[in-house]
Amino acid sequence: MIVTITPNPSLDRTYELGTLVPGEVNRASHDRLDPGGKGVNVSRALTAAGHRTSAVLPLGGASGQLLADLLRRQGIDVAAVTIAGDTRINVSIAEDGGALTKINAVGPELSAAESAALLALVRDAQKTGQGTGSDVRWLACCGSLPRGLAPEWYADVVAQAHSGGARIALDTSGPALLAALSARPDVVKPNREELAEAVGRPVRTVGDAVDAARELRELGARQVLASLGADGMLLVAEDSWYGTAPVAAVRSDVGAGDASLAGFLGAGGTGPEALVAALAHGAAAVQLPGSVMPTPAHLDPAAVVVTADLPLDRPLRG
Repeated sequence: MIVTITPNPSLDRTYELGTLVPGEVNRASHDRLDPGGKGVNVSRALTAAGHRTSAVLPLGGASGQLLADLLRRQGIDVAAVTIAGDTRINVSIAEDGGALTKINAVGPELSAAESAALLALVRDAQKTGQGTGSDVRWLACCGSLPRGLAPEWYADVVAQAHSGGARIALDTSGPALLAALSARPDVVKPNREELAEAVGRPVRTVGDAVDAARELRELGARQVLASLGADGMLLVAEDSWYGTAPVAAVRSDVGAGDASLAGFLGAGGTGPEALVAALAHGAAAVQLPGSVMPTPAHLDPAAVVVTADLPLDRPLRG
């Protein structure tokens, strides 16, 4: 079983329209409401692929209750800490030409007691999996930390997970990422911008990304799964691989990185085969509306190209 931890979950409302005109009344052609937050999306993608998963998260207010209901309807186990604040609601506007405008709410502030309860719930989720004979193979800590949680909170989760025998995947950025590296997470999943922020310099080529990933490994990460957007993905460990996957047309990139992490963990979380799965999931996700997670029918792993011959001089777009 794979347990996901989402400290700052959301409800994600997506509107699709032809072209967004600022300052005018815009009418959507389609809209949808999905459970949101990076870890939540990882659980949704794992469930769509047939893996057992449990989502640990703080929930508050009517929006929190609706989020829990939506997850349970998708067959996801929910382990929640009830908090005083309301779960946030994010809005995305997807234009036909591929442009995506996001408005992310700040989210509630957690009290010291709520923070401690969330950490205890992570520990309980790991023990519950062991008690049912369904060992927790991975804990995936994903997303920003809400107000009230110190940057070291993820480091505490990493140490706790390792003491219980589970491996830990970390998808966050900024001070929370840097603070957790010394606890030696088994894999971190930054994107290009997060890599650049972590090492304090631009990432303009594949080689720059490889160098930045190796620096994160020197700081403690065992593996670095780096998303380079339209330029593919890198997996940097004792050995390194680079891969790409074709995409006919981007419909929405909301949750695509989370789908990639789910594919990676579902395929074992190490080596080139897991990188192939990550790329196949990410490529499928960007061709679906809103934050819909791909099922096996959407995947085309045969179209993925992975190589150990890293194209270090290749410039990155954007």
